[in-house]
This record gives sequence, C-alpha cells and structure tokens, in this order.
Amino acid sequence: MTLDKYLQKVIDQQSFLEFVHALKADKENEQKKEQQNPSNPYGSGWNDWENSTIEGFLDSAIVWAEASNFGDIFNGDENLWKKFALFLYSGKFYE
Repeated sequence: MTLDKYLQKVIDQQSFLEFVHALKADKENEQKKEQQNPSNPYGSGWNDWENSTIEGFLDSAIVWAEASNFGDIFNGDENLWKKFALFLYSGKFYE
C-alpha cells in the first residue's frame, strides 16, 4: 500500500500508528537507496523526501501547519488523528 493510501485511512489511534510505521519505512527505504546510489543533492531523494534531517523535517512540518492551519485550507477534516498525520507527512515534502 502506498503512503498516500495509509494517510487517507487515518481515522483513529491505530490507523495513525499504521501511517507512522509506513512513513518510517518509506524513509528507511529511501536511505537504503541513497546509500546504494546517491541522488542529486539539489533535489529530493529517491522517495521524494525533501528533508533529510530531523531539523529540516520538523521545520517544514511547522511551516506547513502554520501556512495551512493544519491542512484546514485543503480538506477541512476535523479528525485530529488525520491532522497530525498530515503534519508529519508534510515534513517529508514541504519546503
């Protein structure tokens, strides 16, 4: 299952944790690929991770949350588990 599908399924604590496990596996997979064949340092990694450090990841998630009111401007979902999953997911790609 893709990371996006895990994200769409987040409705409660259990599905949130399933998403976080999938996010972690996605990052581990990218790191493995990067060790074998490094991607361009000026672009995203093999699995489209823009942020390779925890600082960059969290900074991007914070900027995304502030700019979108935790995604409200995109989907208006009131599910807090989904909002926090979106927060973590945005750390992967938001610049």
